[in-house]
Order: sequence, then structure tokens, then C-alpha cells
Amino acid sequence: MSVWNPDNVKDVAESVGIASLSDDVVQNLSRDVEYRLAQVLEEALKFMRHGKRTTLSTQDVSHALRVLDVEPLYGYESTRPLRFGEASIGPGQPLFYVEDEEMDFERLINAPLPKVPREITFTAHWLAVEGVQPTISQNPTTADSRSQELVPKGAGASASLAALTGADNVTVKPLVKHILSKELQLYFERICSAVLDENNEEFRVAAFASLRNDPGLHQLVPYFVQFVAEKVTHNLKDLFVLTQVMHLASALLDNESLYIDPYIVSVVPPVLTCLVGRRLGSDSSSAAHFALRDLAASLIGLVSRKYAKASQTLKPRLARTCLKHFLDPSKPLGVHYGAVAGLQAVGGAEAVRVLILPNIKTYETVIKEDGLGDGARKAEAEIMVAALLKALRSLEADRPKLANGNSGDGGDAMKGRLVEVLGTVVGTRVFELGRPELAHAIVTEADIRAIA
Repeated sequence: MSVWNPDNVKDVAESVGIASLSDDVVQNLSRDVEYRLAQVLEEALKFMRHGKRTTLSTQDVSHALRVLDVEPLYGYESTRPLRFGEASIGPGQPLFYVEDEEMDFERLINAPLPKVPREITFTAHWLAVEGVQPTISQNPTTADSRSQELVPKGAGASASLAALTGADNVTVKPLVKHILSKELQLYFERICSAVLDENNEEFRVAAFASLRNDPGLHQLVPYFVQFVAEKVTHNLKDLFVLTQVMHLASALLDNESLYIDPYIVSVVPPVLTCLVGRRLGSDSSSAAHFALRDLAASLIGLVSRKYAKASQTLKPRLARTCLKHFLDPSKPLGVHYGAVAGLQAVGGAEAVRVLILPNIKTYETVIKEDGLGDGARKAEAEIMVAALLKALRSLEADRPKLANGNSGDGGDAMKGRLVEVLGTVVGTRVFELGRPELAHAIVTEADIRAIA
């Protein structure tokens, strides 16, 4: 027996054109309606309890319908409680409706007009002049600032609330600013000066060794992170400074005693700048920046391996950034080199298989354009090809050794397949390496991708 009135089911059926329903169908539908209503109310009560309320609102019901993947009701969003009236349409058939408030036009017309709001005016005053705050009525005084700091906050902020909670006699102390000891300040200054000392390699080595092994540097971690970010931002043309701050970041990451998880978000941007920065160093024709990009790629790999568990989106974001720079033909070859090195460091052979290998043939046009340029651009194109070959060699480690050292395919046939998959330049270079396992791994991956 259902609590829901079966006559309501029959009325709805007649309204949609179903003239007759058997009693069994009506009873089953009534029980199903009762179950669905109970389910909606149960979910709505959960929202009410989580909202720390004791009155169920229409918003709770709407949220419950959305959770149950049911189209919500429209037209009943109101902050005021609804008043329902009852009308009788026959014996034992009450009809409930929402009462609308009746407005008296005469009372509205004769009601006095509201007061005109005050005109908005603006006044200007000096908050500070050359770092000194003028003593005027608009600016707070030192005594006001100190008294504001001593005002209790939280449950004891109001006298009445404090009395109710029993905390009327509790004294809330102001927050104390973090102050470094003189020893730590001196250590920070010495480390920074030693790291950037171009003429004394012994001091630099000692500084990096201290950062890598000293367990008492927790308070200095945010200062070193900020130091790295500032030096990278303001010294993009100085490869020595960029290299040294990357070594500093590497030493901090290698220190097992330091908890650097909260600062990874601040460490990654300067490292990515050194990895895929457009111009690094004062001489754009020099190839010295490739060593810096290799160092930054090793750091990105270390960060992704060590802190991926703390942030599930770290690896995908790093890979997405590197792939974006790799696929941008307007970027110089140095940026593409750093992007390929970063992808290999972040994702290993899987990133090479999924992200680099399918795009090498398209990327060949960029290599050909720069390879036909002057000596510097041609040298960079050769370095870029070497980087792609290095990335492709990671695929060989996942493949088993072939019998007798060959894949069973003829030399010309294998070369043709490599050129078809990788393009003329990279495909020919892979074939000239004389590594059948690598060639077979590349061709196999291309076949698998074509079938998928």
C-alpha cells in the first residue's frame, strides 16, 4: 500500500492522454513516486544539515535535484517563506496554492516619497609623501594603529559574544612578525655573494655543498626561492648568473632535510624561464645557452619526479607547457631544444612516444629552414637534430633485443619507413646510427599509432 494517493497518478495520466490505467500499474507508479520523493528529500536534508540550518529551503531541493541528475524546478527561488492557501474544488479534494500579496494602489500613491540620497563627493589627500605619512585627520595615527593591533579578534571580538562563550577575560596577543636571526642573515648574504662570485670557484662549491647538506635552513628557504626568481628575472642576458642560480635551486631540491613542497609553485617559473626562454645570454649567435637549458631540464625532471605525488597536476602542466613551445614554429631553435629536453625529463620514454614522435615529421620544416641559414643557425639546427635523436633513443630501452641484431627488414625498406615516419632529415640520421633496435621501435610505434 502506497502513502501517495493513486488518484493523483490517474489525474496525471489523463492529463497526458492516457485514458485508463490498470490498478496494478497505478499502485506501482504510486510506490515509485513515493520512493523518488523520499530520495529527493533525503538529499535535500543533507544540504540543509551541511548548511548548519534547521529549516529546509527550496534551494536545498534544487541542489538535491541537480545531484540526482533531475531537471530542477523553476519559479520558486525566494528568500521569503511561501504562504500557501487552501481552496476546495469538491468534497474531499482540497487545492493548495501560493498566496500573492495584495497591494493597495491608493496606499502606494499616497505614501511619502523616500528621502533623496546624499550626493556623492570625493576628497583627495596625501596618504604618504616620499614614504612619510602626513599627520592629518584623514590618515590614521601611530596610536590608532597600535590600538587596532591589540583589538581582540575571533570569538572574543564582541563583548556580548565573549560573555556567551566564556572568553570575556581572554587576552588576544597580536601576531609577531617573523624575524631572522643575525646569524641566518649573515649566512644568507655570504651564500648569495659566494654563488655569484665569478672569480672564486672554491667558494661557490662550498656554498652549494652547504645548501645541499645543511639541515638548519628551513627559515631561509623562501628567501632563497625569492633570490632565484629575482636573479632570473633581471639577468636574462647573463648566462653565468642564470647557471649559478639554477645550481642553487638544485642544491635546495637535493637537501633532504628541507620541506620545499609549499614553494614548488615559486620554484618552477624561473626554471621554466631558463628552459624555454626565448633569449638567454647576451650573444644570440652563441650556443652556450644549450648547457643552461640542459641544466634546467634536469631540474624540471627532478621536480616532476620528487613532487608529482604532492600535486597531481604538476606533471601534466609541465608537459603541456613544453609541448606548447615545441609546436610553436615562431619560436627559435633554442626554445624548441629546451622544450624537447623538458618533455623527455618530465615524461621519459612515454612522453617521447606520445608527444614528440608524432610531431617530428611536421617539425622537419623548421629544421630545414634554419639548416639553410648562416653558420650559427645551421649549428643550432644540428644541435636540435641531436636533441631529437637523444629523445628517440629513450624508446630503445623499452624494446627487447632483436635476434641477430636486425629487425628482418631490408636496409632500403627500413630507411624508407623511417623517412616516412620521421621525415627526411631525422629519418636519415636515425638510419645512419646503425641501431636496428631503435629503428624497429620507432616503426613499431608508428604502426601501432596508425592502427589505433
